[in-house]
Amino acid sequence: MLKRIAWALLAFLVVATLAFYAVGGRPGVLLLFVKYVMHQKYAPTQEVRWQAGPDQPDATRRPPNVVLIVADDLGINDITHYGGGIAGGKVPTPHIDSIAKQGVDFRNGYSGNATCAPSRAAMMTGRYATRFGFEFTPTPKQFMKAVTGMSPADQLHKPLYHPERESELIPYEDMGLPTSEITLAKLLQGANYHTVHLGKWHLGDNPQFRSYNHGFTESLSHLHGASMFLPTKDPNVVNAMQDFDPIDKFLWAAEPWAVRFKDGAPFQPPKYMTDYLTDEAVKVVEANKNRPFFLYLAYNAPHTPLQSTREDYDALSFIPDHTMRVYAAMIRSLDRNIGRVLQSLKDQGVDDNTLVIFTSDNGGAHYIGLEGLNSPYRGWKATFFEGGIHVPFFMRWPGQIPKGTQVTAPVSHFDIFATAAAAAGQKPPTDRSIDGVNLLPFIKGEAPGRPHDVLFWRTDQYVTVRAGDWKLQVSQKPKKNWLFNLANDPTEKNNLVDKEPERLAAMQAQLAEWSKSQRKPLWPSMGAAAIAIDHSLKQPTKASDEYIYYSN
Repeated sequence: MLKRIAWALLAFLVVATLAFYAVGGRPGVLLLFVKYVMHQKYAPTQEVRWQAGPDQPDATRRPPNVVLIVADDLGINDITHYGGGIAGGKVPTPHIDSIAKQGVDFRNGYSGNATCAPSRAAMMTGRYATRFGFEFTPTPKQFMKAVTGMSPADQLHKPLYHPERESELIPYEDMGLPTSEITLAKLLQGANYHTVHLGKWHLGDNPQFRSYNHGFTESLSHLHGASMFLPTKDPNVVNAMQDFDPIDKFLWAAEPWAVRFKDGAPFQPPKYMTDYLTDEAVKVVEANKNRPFFLYLAYNAPHTPLQSTREDYDALSFIPDHTMRVYAAMIRSLDRNIGRVLQSLKDQGVDDNTLVIFTSDNGGAHYIGLEGLNSPYRGWKATFFEGGIHVPFFMRWPGQIPKGTQVTAPVSHFDIFATAAAAAGQKPPTDRSIDGVNLLPFIKGEAPGRPHDVLFWRTDQYVTVRAGDWKLQVSQKPKKNWLFNLANDPTEKNNLVDKEPERLAAMQAQLAEWSKSQRKPLWPSMGAAAIAIDHSLKQPTKASDEYIYYSN
C-alpha cells in the first residue's frame, strides 16, 4: 500500500514537473493564473451621458477650444505625410496628414520620453517628468517579475530584474502623477473650460490619481495602461498575437476589456475601441459646441494587442503578412476615426475656433515584430535614438496657423502645455519650473531663434541630451556613448565620440548639471529590457548588434 502511494506521488510530481515546463515554467504558471483566476468580468455596456453646455453660444468672443489627439506607439513611418507609410505607403492616412497640411508640421517634434507614461506626464504638466519624480511607468512588482522572466531563446541579452531595489518600492496603488502637479486640464478648468478625457490615462489608476482628479470634469478612461480593442473571440475581430513578446502574452492572458466613466464601475464598451472612443468624442463636441472645451482624446491604437476589425482587415487583402495586415488595418481605422472627429468640429460650427494638436506618445515598438515603423530613423520605443522619440507633431488652428507651415527647430511634448495655455489666454504657473514654451510666435515667425537650445531625456542610467544639432546618448549598460551631428546625420549612423572628445566632455557636463535639477524617482524601476537598435524583437540578436537596456 505504501509503495503504491509512493509511486502515485512520484507520478504526480513527474506530471506536475512536465506540465510546469510545458507552460513555460514560473512565468507560464503566472500567465495561467492571470487568465483563469485574475481575469475580471465587467458590467455590460452602458450609455454615457455627457454634460450638455448652453443651448446658445455666448455673444462675446470666446477663447478657442483645444483638442489634443494622442496616438499610442505610432511610428513616424506609419503615416503617409512624410512620403512613406505603413505597408510601403499602400495604406494612406489622409486625415492625420491633413492636420499638418492645414496647419503646422514640427519636423523635429520630440516626445517627452521614450515610453508611454512619462511622456504623457510631460504633456499634461509642461515639465520634464523627471522634475517631479515620474521617471518610470507605474508597474506592479509581480508584473515586472513575470515579464523579465520571459525571454525568447534567440535573444542574447536577457531582461533584468532588480531585487536589490525592492526595499525602495512603494505600493502600486501609490504610483501616479503627483496631485501637486498642475495639469493642462486643471489650468484650463480654472479658465471656465469644460474639460473631457477619453481613453488612455496611464498616470495612476487609484482614485486620487485618475484624470477626473487632475482637472478633467468628465472622463471615460481605460483601466490601468492598456485595453483590448475587442474581446479575443468576438466574431468581428482579427487578432495577431506575438508569442515572442512577454508583454503581449500578459495582455492576451489578462484581456482587459472595460472603460470607466468618471468614478463609476468599469463596464464593457459596445464596439471596437477606436470606433467607440470616436463615437463618444463626437458626442462631446456636440454637447460642448456653445462653450470653450478641452478634449484630450487618447487612443490606444496602434499599441498591442494587435486587433483589427474584420472589415478593415478584409479591405487590405493585398498585404500578405498577417501581422502587418492587422497592424495596417489598425492604422486605417485610426486615421478614419480622426477624420470623424475633425468632421464633427465642422458639423458643429466650431472648426475655425479650435486648436487641434496631434502627436504620438513615442515611436513605434520593437516588440510588434515589424521592421521599418520608424524609418528612416534608427531605434524604437524605449530607446532615445530618433526612432524612439522623434514623433509626428502637428497643430491646426484655421486663421491663426497658416496652412502648410513647417517648423524645423526641435520642439517637445511639454510645449503643448504652454501653447494651449497661451491660445486660451492663460499664463502658466509661476510657482514652479515650466519647461515648455509657447510655440505660436515661432509658428508665425514672430519669435527669433529656437524654442529650445537644449533638450534632455532620462530613464535610470540611460540619459540623452540634444544641444543645438548635436545629440549625445550615454548608456551604463552597455557602457557606451553615442554622439551624432543631426544636421549632417539625422539617422544617427556615424558615431563621432572618438573624433569629438572635447564636445563629448562638454555635453556630459550638461547632462550632469541638468540631472542635479531633477528629482529622485518616486519609485524605482524594478526591471530593464535589452532593445536592439536596428531590428525588431522578432529577429534573433547577434553579438555585433548595438543595443541598450531600458529601465521602464
